[in-house]
Amino acid sequence: MIMEFVPVRIYAHNQPEGYRLLVDRVWPRGISKVNAALDDWAKQIAPSTELRKWFGHDPAKAAEFAAKYRQELDANPETPTFIAKLRQLNVPRVLLLFGAKDETDNNAVVLAGYLRAHA
Repeated sequence: MIMEFVPVRIYAHNQPEGYRLLVDRVWPRGISKVNAALDDWAKQIAPSTELRKWFGHDPAKAAEFAAKYRQELDANPETPTFIAKLRQLNVPRVLLLFGAKDETDNNAVVLAGYLRAHA
């Protein structure tokens, strides 16, 4: 089964169906754990605190952020286990939930591309 990885803002209304995976290191403000209705929270796979703070969602740093985050994913000892767990899910779609306002330049978009190439 080919799995679809879809970045979705956790605050968005009318979210598609799928396995709900929060991919931020920090819990999104204003969202209760009940309302989030998560299947899992993969904070171990999120960008490091240092990288997240450096990026600061500055669009001028987006390309460099993406490259640095992919390097972190390659070096992260949790990445192979994370990918193996995703492969075992047997679901058609994984929603990569994120809290950032920018829906184009964020860790979930980078992670989705990474997973399409590696999972």
